[in-house]
Amino acid sequence: MAVHTLQTIQKIPVPLAEAWNFFSSPENLKVITPNHLGFKVLSQSPRQKMYAGQIIEYTVKPLLNVPMYWMTEITHVQDQQFFVDEQRFGPYKMWHHQHHFTAIEGGVEMIDLVHYKIPLGWLGDIANTAFVKSQLQNIFSFRFKKVEELFGVWPGQTNVVLFK
Repeated sequence: MAVHTLQTIQKIPVPLAEAWNFFSSPENLKVITPNHLGFKVLSQSPRQKMYAGQIIEYTVKPLLNVPMYWMTEITHVQDQQFFVDEQRFGPYKMWHHQHHFTAIEGGVEMIDLVHYKIPLGWLGDIANTAFVKSQLQNIFSFRFKKVEELFGVWPGQTNVVLFK
């Protein structure tokens, strides 16, 4: 029962505040998620800004178009630097997703670091090899392209999606 790691790195040609405002809003998750996953945010926040302790509820259809409930908690927030979401209920045995933002010359470097574990022991590890890993890679590749459509292409940038 391995813990898997996914890391993406993307440079975005916009000011840090603009990137932060977009990515720290749960409503924008649907915009950067492939339509075939049927991603839908169920919860509404009483506050405009993301905060530690915030619970976000979704439905997603990762397999055979069957909706699954997913609840995450925002566990850490450092304004315009990083935030962390952790699954409380959902399709993974463990999901810990760090979102890091760094102002660089000409824009922002955004790094996603995901640690996840599939349920069902060795069957989950087989499922990860067979389809989960490639599905996650496709989701983050879609996000990469969607972010380029929304904010512009970084000169010379390539899609960096690393699994460990």
